[in-house]
Order: sequence, then C-alpha cells, then structure tokens
Amino acid sequence: MNVAARDTTPLVPFDRDKLDALMDDAGVDVLLATSKHNVQFVLGGYRYIFFHAMDALGHSRYLPFAIYEKGRPDRAAYVGNKMEGHEQQVKPFWTPSTYLSAWGTVDGATLVAEHLKKIGLEKGRIGYEPGFLAADAYMALQKALPQASFIDANAVFERVREIKTPAEIELLRSASELITDSMLATFAASREGTTRGEVVETLRREETNRGLTFEYCLITQGASHNRAVSRQAWKKGEVMSIDSGGNYRGYIGDLCRMGVLGEPDAELNDLLSSIEAVQQAAFSKCAPGTLGGDMIAHAEAELKRSPHVKFTDFFAHGMGLISHEAPFLMTNHPVAYEGVDAARPLRAGHVLSVETTMLHPSRGFIKLEDTVVITETGHDLLGDRGRGWNRGGQ
Repeated sequence: MNVAARDTTPLVPFDRDKLDALMDDAGVDVLLATSKHNVQFVLGGYRYIFFHAMDALGHSRYLPFAIYEKGRPDRAAYVGNKMEGHEQQVKPFWTPSTYLSAWGTVDGATLVAEHLKKIGLEKGRIGYEPGFLAADAYMALQKALPQASFIDANAVFERVREIKTPAEIELLRSASELITDSMLATFAASREGTTRGEVVETLRREETNRGLTFEYCLITQGASHNRAVSRQAWKKGEVMSIDSGGNYRGYIGDLCRMGVLGEPDAELNDLLSSIEAVQQAAFSKCAPGTLGGDMIAHAEAELKRSPHVKFTDFFAHGMGLISHEAPFLMTNHPVAYEGVDAARPLRAGHVLSVETTMLHPSRGFIKLEDTVVITETGHDLLGDRGRGWNRGGQ
C-alpha cells in the first residue's frame, strides 16, 4: 500500500509568497527581523511581555532575532532570551529552530551566525533592519560571517506588512474603539481645575483598564499650542484636545478628539466644523483604486477654501504595527520620509490615519484624527464616535 508522504512544511503566519517575491526583488536570501514590531509580524503576533516597556538588561539589552530564509520556512528560526523558554512551553513558536539562550546582543548575534552557517548561508545576502540592530551585534555578525553581504531590508518588511489581514484589522478596530471609549470617559471625568497631568493620568487608567497598553497622550488646554504635560488647569469655556496612542496586542490606536468645558460658542462650532469638512473630503476619496495623492489633493482643496487655512494643516499616513508605515502618502510632512505611494492606488487592506490640525491664535489647538480602513467597496472608520465637542464634567 502506498502511503502519501506527510507535508512537514510549517504553516507561516504571513503571506509567504508575497514575502518571497519581495525578498527576490531586493536580492535578499535571508531576513533578520530585530525590531519588536517585525519580530511580532514574523512570529504571528508574539511579543515577549517582560521586555515590552524596557529592553535594557545588565550590560546589554534584549535583542530578539526572527530568521526567515526565502522559500524555506522549514529553516526559519527564532533567537530569544533564556526566559522565553516558558513561553515556548505554553505556546511553541512556529519556527522549526528555536534558540532561547541569549542574554544580550552579541550572544544573540552569535547564535544567529551559527544558524546561518548550519543552513549553508554563511556567504548569503542577509537582509536586516539598520535602525533596529545594535552596533555590537552587527559587528559580531560581520566578524562571524566575513563572506556574507548585508542589505537594508526595511522596504521588504514595510511592503509585506502593507496590506492588513482581516484579523489585523479587527485588532486595529479594537485599539481604536477602546481609545475612543477611554477619551470620552476622560473628558467626562475632567472638571474645572483639572490639570493636564491629571487628565493624562485619568486617560492612562481608562486605557489600561480596557486592556490597552498606554503609550502617550498629547494634550492641550485653552489657547496654548503646547502639548506637554503640565500643571495648567482647565477653565470654563476652554477647549481641550486629547491625542492618544495606545496599542492592543501590538497594533496601534491613534486618534484625537476635542472637549470643551461648558457649551461651545458659535466660533468653536465653526472652527471644528471647518476641520470636519476637510476630514470628510478626505474620507470621500478613501476607496480602492483612488490614487493616494488624489485623496490628499481633494482634502487640501477643501482646506484651501477654509477661512482658517493659514493656521490649519492636513496630513495622512499609513499605520498598523507602528504609527507611520506604508502606504507613504506625503513627503516630509511632518515626518521625514518620501511620499512614494502618492501616485499609487489605495488598496483594500490599507489602514490610514487622517488628521486635520488647527493652531488657532486665540482659541488654541483644535484637531480631529481618525483611523480609516480601505475596504473592497469604500472605507470604514474605526472608533467613529465623539467627533464633535465633548463636554467636560460639571
């Protein structure tokens, strides 16, 4: 009796064909993911909680390596900290080889070099993340693999993460909804005399209690455009902006909502309405097939019609595991990268942050920031609540 051979190729948690094609285009044989976000992507959602907030350890730091060889998932590997053996026991990593004995950067790099020699890639073209590989680890790899070539693979990682899966979109939805809930609760809890620092601490608790990892809160009150935490207290009639980033299982939520202590007057309603008009202009072009630059231009045309254009700005960018990722739609505005995707069509699975910011000379900092998912038929707004003036507690 003939028995079919069992397929032992491991199931990978990403689009293997897409990644292989990107690696081929970049001239890369093997990828080394070392940033927390790309390690998480390659491992299918895993991020070691012990080093989530800080990675310093003794004389060195935590530096995980996820290793993927083009076309050979059976030779993938993960190099991590010795304490991660407990994680492996509970939920084994998909990578066929796992080395959990590193305590610092150099010993981790040494294990990587040994694995690459084992699979015959000591002379290979190694794609790495220049901004996320410690200098001593890089030098150790070069010394151990003198015939290998090292290639900047940032673009490979960016493009393989560009189109979000339905599961990723649900994580982003959860992050956005939970942040919106947290901001609305914070506005309601803030009263006359509440300081910026107290607002931020309230938001931190609200986000944490909802299962988010709090990352930051940029906050303004009154006529000030300064978004640092301070002892400034909220006063009757003043506006307050809360621009918060938190993450849910590694995926970013980043929105901005506005509050007012009391009832908004006619001028405040006009100012926020003009911002909303620009946001809606952008949303109207958020659909598959629309060039990213055309969406930007449509929003900017609406902004130019505003009487407040001289102190108002529009910006849109991709987001996901990090707050600025593909698609890159605008050049150096304000983050220093090129808008290489402006001439390319938006695609289902793109996730965008769309934001309009006003630095009003007398009423202060007024902003809306929204998260938009491009769908097969148009778009979907995540956390689409609290877009008007949210009243502070009395």
